[in-house]
Amino acid sequence: MDIAKLVAFNGHGLPMEVLSREIPVLKAGEILIKNLYTTICGSDLHTFCGFRQEKVPTVLGHEIVGEIVEFHPNHNKRDYSGNVLEIGDRVTWSIFSSNPNSALAIAGMPQKGDDLFKYGHAQITDHDALHGGLSTHCIIRPGTTVLKLSLEIPLSVAATINCAIATVAGAIRLAGEVSNKKVFISGSGLLGIVCSAMCKTLGASMICMADINAERLTLSREFGVDRVFLSSETNQLPTDIDLVFDMSGSPDAMETGLETLTLGGIAIWIGAVFKARPVQINAEKMVRNLNVIKGLHNYNYDDFAAAVKFITAYYTEFPFEKIVSDEFSLDDSEKAFQYAVAKKPIRVGINMLKNADNEN
Repeated sequence: MDIAKLVAFNGHGLPMEVLSREIPVLKAGEILIKNLYTTICGSDLHTFCGFRQEKVPTVLGHEIVGEIVEFHPNHNKRDYSGNVLEIGDRVTWSIFSSNPNSALAIAGMPQKGDDLFKYGHAQITDHDALHGGLSTHCIIRPGTTVLKLSLEIPLSVAATINCAIATVAGAIRLAGEVSNKKVFISGSGLLGIVCSAMCKTLGASMICMADINAERLTLSREFGVDRVFLSSETNQLPTDIDLVFDMSGSPDAMETGLETLTLGGIAIWIGAVFKARPVQINAEKMVRNLNVIKGLHNYNYDDFAAAVKFITAYYTEFPFEKIVSDEFSLDDSEKAFQYAVAKKPIRVGINMLKNADNEN
């Protein structure tokens, strides 16, 4: 059998470990992928730093792009959009698999469906190890949404589609009409700048952004932001905002966003995926102003397809190549995480091709 290399995370404060595993015979409906590039997401860092618990050892990394190596014979060789798939095609896939016939999937929430499995979050076992980004290979399970990608999209950009970009596409879906709306985004990480770019292409009349990081706010202007505010300056924000997107998870930021909403305004909360104090809500203002709060965790199939369409159309119109500050080989994954914790860039990349070049 062929051999895959992977990097195991053994727990906070413990060294990562490079392992080799035989690539198993594919089961019904599976696809074998050669990983090309992985970016380190915020949730990966939360696990690495001990703020989030996963069963260990595990293979971190769910923002992955790769190419098809093999299909199980019974696979229909079509992606979610109906495109024919072939060996060698570059693809991205949803961060989860689930039963597409379950009640929640049918209701438009497959990310919460039955038999849920999440790539980059599962425990390594003797018979199941190739399910994360810090590996040379990944096995895609049935119930995973697969989408073919243009080879022209840079790997560092393509890797982020199946997490941040797809999640933002879901937020835009929940927001409804964006054209001619005033938008406020709290948090200028990858979610925030992608949200700004999407809102700009959809015709938002004004986009404001707030963050604690002045350097990120400066970068956000290249993604369509019109006005920027340090978190200490949010008392200067307009109070006639139509759409608020919170990407920070900060209770202070979410409360500020609610105060900016105009009549009929909508707040979309995405960033609150970690423990924090309860958010204080002025219920009377919410009621009298007919405001709405919507929450989103991950995304559905159509959001993912919308994310691929967006990047395919606009990856050259916004400086997405600036997202990744530095990249490392697979063997240097632990150094990549240490760099990400110390420098706090938007993204750090794990380039499998770079690793191959080093070995050659």
